[in-house]
Amino acid sequence: MAEKSVVSSKGQVTIPAKVRKALGLKPGDRVAYKLVEGRAELVPVKGTILDAAGSVTPRKQPEDFTATRRTTKDTVARRVAEKRQ
Repeated sequence: MAEKSVVSSKGQVTIPAKVRKALGLKPGDRVAYKLVEGRAELVPVKGTILDAAGSVTPRKQPEDFTATRRTTKDTVARRVAEKRQ
């Protein structure tokens, strides 16, 4: 049997307890919605770049993943260096 919830006037829903437990969701966790053939998939976002894979549509086709990785590594390195100063 499928779990159900109601959409509020503000567009909010409560994720049923069974679903939260099955996905390991806790208060403050983030989720992503992925539209697939007229349905929405609820996907936990755990905080790493790999967990977010596929959640953003590339600006260019084909996407230059080497450049994306380089930019991400540079950004993270800069933030770490700034925190150490």
